[in-house]
Amino acid sequence: MSRVGKKPVAVPAGITANVEGQTVKIKGPKGALSVVLPDEVSVKLDGGQIKVDPRAETKRARSQWGTSRTLIANLIAGVTKGFEQRLEINGVGYRAAVQGKNLQLALGYSHDVIYPIPDGITIATPRPVEIVITGTDRQKVGQVAAEIREYRPPEPDKGKGIKYAAARVFRKEGKKK
Repeated sequence: MSRVGKKPVAVPAGITANVEGQTVKIKGPKGALSVVLPDEVSVKLDGGQIKVDPRAETKRARSQWGTSRTLIANLIAGVTKGFEQRLEINGVGYRAAVQGKNLQLALGYSHDVIYPIPDGITIATPRPVEIVITGTDRQKVGQVAAEIREYRPPEPDKGKGIKYAAARVFRKEGKKK
């Protein structure tokens, strides 16, 4: 069984951390983020590190222990480095372009799909078949990537659609004579 929660989260120089009850606020060069942790865990700031402990020995408290520690670590990583998700578009005539505050996708439908870019997220298209999503909030970056991919998920016959750059699409075998 993993014991991720035992490891304290180090607060690097240039980052200000503040713990008020169950709310952890982190401020850094890329912005400020906060998270409200569940009541099953206690959190305290000791010098240059944040420590998370379960309040009881229940199954729920132990499961929230490691999750809470990882959420805090993601806040610190977000305000220092940020997060990035890359999507690839495969298919003849499929392409993407950023126009102002919208992402315009041509995905083989009779119309172009317009996706409004949420606040705190930056979308770039270095090539018409590549989408780069960046932001400080890991959950929001992943959610935006999932919503864009949902417009045309990769299909197994020809591999057409939007896929994560690191993902491998399962391809079906073609017909045999």
